[in-house]
Amino acid sequence: MSEIVEYSSEGRVATITLNRPEARNAVNGDVAQGLEVAIDRMEDDPDVWVGILTANTEGQERPVFCAGADLKAINSGQAAQLATARGGFGGFVYRERRKPVIVAVDGLATAGGCELVLAADLVVATTRSAFGLAEVKRNLVAGAGGLFRLPRAIGQAAAMEAPPPVQAPWIAAMIGTGQRSMASSTASRAGRFAWMSPKTASRGALLTRRT
Repeated sequence: MSEIVEYSSEGRVATITLNRPEARNAVNGDVAQGLEVAIDRMEDDPDVWVGILTANTEGQERPVFCAGADLKAINSGQAAQLATARGGFGGFVYRERRKPVIVAVDGLATAGGCELVLAADLVVATTRSAFGLAEVKRNLVAGAGGLFRLPRAIGQAAAMEAPPPVQAPWIAAMIGTGQRSMASSTASRAGRFAWMSPKTASRGALLTRRT
């Protein structure tokens, strides 16, 4: 049986993979604990200099990097398990690290999934990726860092869905409304991404990137 969070390393690079595609890689207690353990391994390995956080989207009709918190876990009284003492939500968003983490996104990263992205040091996304903070639609608050990280990344007006005309076409309704999500092309123009890949944001694509 595959681990719910997979870890591997090659050379100086560690790859951490969310491996719950049947649940749109939603964060439950096992994911939070697994991601924290994976970050521990990366931090403790002197041969590893950088980590790549990605997700398994195999078998999904529409790829989802991470759909955020597992609502079934929350509704069953397991909400506290979705965070760890050191890392906060997903065992990651507030985790102190000495080594950088690049997040490689293919597909939708919404709610807590978007907050995982915002907590990384660098973002690479496919052109079919999209991002949003949809908590407000469920009378919730984006409390895993999204409320302050998103305005820092793209500006307060854009984060509240009041974009300047130069960023049109706008597909985002982020903190203020939660209605839809921001396309990767828009997020890139807003200055959030280092670069975008037309096909894949895999570890291989990152390692073969030439500047």
